[in-house]
Amino acid sequence: MLFLVQPPSVETWQFAETSDLALLLPPATLAALADGWLREDCPGLNYAALVTGAAPSQAVLWAKSPGVLAGRPFFDAVFARVSCQVSWFFPEGSKLVPVAKVAEVRGPAHCLLMGERVALNTLARCSGVASSAAAAVEAARGTGWAGHVAGTRKTTPGFRLVEKYGLLVGGAASHRYDLGGLVMVKDNHVVAAGGVKKAVQRAQQASDFTLKVEVECSSLQEALEAAEAGADLVLLDNFRPEELHPTAEALKARFPSVGVEASGGITLGNLPQFCGPHIDVISLGMLTQSAPALDFSLKLFADGATPVPYARRS
Repeated sequence: MLFLVQPPSVETWQFAETSDLALLLPPATLAALADGWLREDCPGLNYAALVTGAAPSQAVLWAKSPGVLAGRPFFDAVFARVSCQVSWFFPEGSKLVPVAKVAEVRGPAHCLLMGERVALNTLARCSGVASSAAAAVEAARGTGWAGHVAGTRKTTPGFRLVEKYGLLVGGAASHRYDLGGLVMVKDNHVVAAGGVKKAVQRAQQASDFTLKVEVECSSLQEALEAAEAGADLVLLDNFRPEELHPTAEALKARFPSVGVEASGGITLGNLPQFCGPHIDVISLGMLTQSAPALDFSLKLFADGATPVPYARRS
């Protein structure tokens, strides 16, 4: 079911399950991440706290660039660690049209400003990934293709949970979260093992019924060898579209149950060319590596005053 919500200056398309994605995030992990980010930003004395004081204060979160809102749980976790409360005006997955009043934050002035930059960084980054993911999914669905658009493990160190969560909010698959989520046999593994068949056999020794084995292949011959050896999925890496589709078709003709993933050199611009009836997954590293952050700002306002996104001192 598709929900349509249209507050002022915001268009929202949110799938019912988007609001439930926060349930995937363990509270203890959220708290630990927020603690680490805050400690990185303020490991010692916070001199600016003497400037602001501890008076009760409020601020408005403004969205100043278009995109998909994602990362509310991380934003909340940061401010919870500094004794501030967040009230949201739009649900996770909202398509924001600037300038939009997204949330209000209340708490002691010095705490609110201590959490400001860390919270904005997480929200901007997560929303950027979600926006790129949503654009990729839209481009793929526009061709009539019904497979999975996915991210990769090309994530920012220490920020993987945020970026993988952003992929999900944007409607993409997160792919394996870490090395333990799938036995991925890459080209270097094949070289180290002495060939595709040996690599698959060793992978099967390490895996059990809960783990699938995927093999990166650079030719139809390698793909057939991997499928023959028992691979569950084959990754056709860095194939041009005119090579990809006949290779996938030939592989599926022999091994119809083997999943086919396409990756390498795929962008939002050329993504539709990689969509086809024999492709099950298209993964794009650029969804996390190259996603531009959304522009958010947090502006304090006095009681009784009208919040404005671009406050100027007279």
